[in-house]
Amino acid sequence: MASGFPPPAVREMAFEVSALLKERSETVCVAETAAGGLISASLLSTPGASKIYKGGLTLYTLESRIAFAGWTQDHLKSYKGPTEDVVKGLAENVRGTLSATYCVCESGTAGPTGGNTRNRTPGYVALAVATEKATSMKEVETGLGGDREGNMVAFAVEGLKLLRDVIKGNAKL
Repeated sequence: MASGFPPPAVREMAFEVSALLKERSETVCVAETAAGGLISASLLSTPGASKIYKGGLTLYTLESRIAFAGWTQDHLKSYKGPTEDVVKGLAENVRGTLSATYCVCESGTAGPTGGNTRNRTPGYVALAVATEKATSMKEVETGLGGDREGNMVAFAVEGLKLLRDVIKGNAKL
């Protein structure tokens, strides 16, 4: 672990989530956008990841969502940036496709630039964790402004925290 990867805050959450999943013989998949694969890579850095990790997608572009996550041209017409509804749909689609116990999804605005709506402000992220029965969602504002790398790490941490809370039964489904 001397490599510095994953970043310490992400490492701590990834190891905690991994241990919980192994303990319960459950699995996870990942659908991420602005975190750029950091959630998947962090989970894969844990020993025994092959027992818990079903796969992941970095759905950074709208085209990738059409190709891999069940989106249609209608999704593109109504797209207004990252929202809880967007991540809920992505998480549910990917979870079902990969037959995982859980799917964690994030979509946000990492910066350094953004737009003029709340969900296009750098530091905003929408999160979802889908299970077979229900999906938990939340929105977070990191307060890091246009710090792209800082926001990416924060998005990964927040996604893993929500996943941990769902696994433990501490998140509303």
